[in-house]
Amino acid sequence: MSTTAPAARTAPVWPAAVADAVTVLAFTGIGIASHDGNLASAFGRVVWPFALAAVLGWLVARAWRDPARIWPAGVVVWGVTVLGGLALRGLSGQGLAWSFALVTAAFLAITMLGWRGLVTALRRGQEHRPAEG
Repeated sequence: MSTTAPAARTAPVWPAAVADAVTVLAFTGIGIASHDGNLASAFGRVVWPFALAAVLGWLVARAWRDPARIWPAGVVVWGVTVLGGLALRGLSGQGLAWSFALVTAAFLAITMLGWRGLVTALRRGQEHRPAEG
């Protein structure tokens, strides 16, 4: 018995990786615009902890197997991105606050799990659509 998803149910990897990258870039870009103001000077300093943590999340979850699944891929990628990003941010001396951690977790949950939820809904809609022809 195979434990992998059927090929028809597996989302392509590159759009999923791009979607997760966009969520991290949006999160950090919005934060910089709201607090630092200067996107060019703060971008690299703010983005790298969460970008690296997202890559680690993909590796831990082996998300390439079915990157659009909410569980386990999405939850693991999200959790590692949040916890790893916050840890790397703190270790690099950028500071942490509980409010920032909560906003980080909420924003990344809505975006990283949200796009996966949309894909799941679309998949279910296609399964229930009567065959044409």
